[in-house]
Amino acid sequence: MWNMMCDVMPTISEDGITQRNSQYGGEDANFEQLMVSMLDERDKLMDSLRETQERLSDNEIKLSDCQKERDSLSRQLSASLPQLLSVSAVVGVRQTGSILS
Repeated sequence: MWNMMCDVMPTISEDGITQRNSQYGGEDANFEQLMVSMLDERDKLMDSLRETQERLSDNEIKLSDCQKERDSLSRQLSASLPQLLSVSAVVGVRQTGSILS
């Protein structure tokens, strides 16, 4: 009876198992390569983000300096403007003979 069972049962091919393992091994290698690529890309993006944040910070400082300079120049202009208007009115009167030109 045992001999009969052996004749009837198909043999299990070990080649199929190794092929499946190598197939999954290839998928594992591809997955690992994908993960490494994603981590590299993340690192590049983080570096780019850091550089952009530094540039933003530098530009904010420059903007603040420019605003302070603008305010200072505006105050100087406001202080000088009445004098300039009175001088220009006097010059206008001398040239045209009237205040309204």
